[in-house]
Amino acid sequence: MPRPREFDEQEAVARAAKVFHRRGYHATSTRDLGEALALNPSSIYRTFSDKHGLFLRALDHYLAGESVRCTAALEADRPVREALRDWLYSMVEPTDLPGCFVIHTATELGTSDPETRRRVDEAFEGTTAAIAALLRRGVAAGELPADLDADVTADLLFTTLTGLRVRHRAGHDTQRLRTAVDQVLRVLD
Repeated sequence: MPRPREFDEQEAVARAAKVFHRRGYHATSTRDLGEALALNPSSIYRTFSDKHGLFLRALDHYLAGESVRCTAALEADRPVREALRDWLYSMVEPTDLPGCFVIHTATELGTSDPETRRRVDEAFEGTTAAIAALLRRGVAAGELPADLDADVTADLLFTTLTGLRVRHRAGHDTQRLRTAVDQVLRVLD
């Protein structure tokens, strides 16, 4: 008769997400995960199949949290420019895990892992669509120019976002990054 699990699987996934976020996929060993999760390798393999399975669960956990945060920021009932500025500023605030786990994953694993690539592509497309929806709302409300191309501008803002997150990870000055946000938002005038 198998022994019941003696750990909280969701908590283990959340902790694994932090390890992978901080170190990256390749630099994280099963031993690192075991220490961070207080689990032995057999428990990791029995529960998650392998390191890659745990990684995908950790990435999904992160994506779920970021999706909620992004939706709350971009669907808030306030002026569009203000919502975008505050959301982009939030991407460069000092945190214990600088940068974005999804962007780190995209740059580390690129196109080499189909399961990871699918998740990254969906996340990028979802964020870009959320930005475009906010821009359309701004055009409809008369806050933004009527001829603003929401899709093209959303791509520009998303590309800016990814650059901000990389620079944040690299430790660049928060005020300089905020200044870059202010400058790029002038495209909305």
